[in-house]
Amino acid sequence: MDYQVSARKYRPGTFDDVIGQPHVVQTLMNAVSTKRVAHAYLFSGTRGVGKTTVARILAKALNCEQGPTSHPCDTCENCREIAQGNSVDVIEIDGASNTSVDDVREIRENVRFTPFRGQFRVYLIDEVHMLSNSAFNALLKTLEEPPAHVQNHQPRGSRTALGSRASRTGAGTAPSDFGPRQPCCPCQPG
Repeated sequence: MDYQVSARKYRPGTFDDVIGQPHVVQTLMNAVSTKRVAHAYLFSGTRGVGKTTVARILAKALNCEQGPTSHPCDTCENCREIAQGNSVDVIEIDGASNTSVDDVREIRENVRFTPFRGQFRVYLIDEVHMLSNSAFNALLKTLEEPPAHVQNHQPRGSRTALGSRASRTGAGTAPSDFGPRQPCCPCQPG
């Protein structure tokens, strides 16, 4: 049996599983349900509130075989691949490690390709604020004129210009009654 950190093991898989961010969840569910999903989202908030997790769930909602749907099944091949980090249509990029303009140019080259399995190609750029100025400017060009099949999610803080080109979604702090002081429910009956 493989060991897995409990934060990963019990990470929410659907919007219904997300705790403490009802305004973010409802906004995204409404966007998917009404088919009015923005071409880019900027998730901001303190460390550990679920910005990247919610972005992954949104990627599932957009690419679920039953959807796009505000209630991704979490069982179809697309949902499973996204959850495992193996989807060819959901590309996660660590902005802290890939800070150069060449890294962003590679993204720009790949953006033009249509999705392989799902309906959208989703780019999750974590720590986007760590990009170099040149890389950041190259990214802005892609955000201004994205192909119809691309959704961008920047789960961590960024610069003002990006905020004006993306739908901003602010995650609050984690609920005070949920944390180390309280046992995690998934491992207890009832």
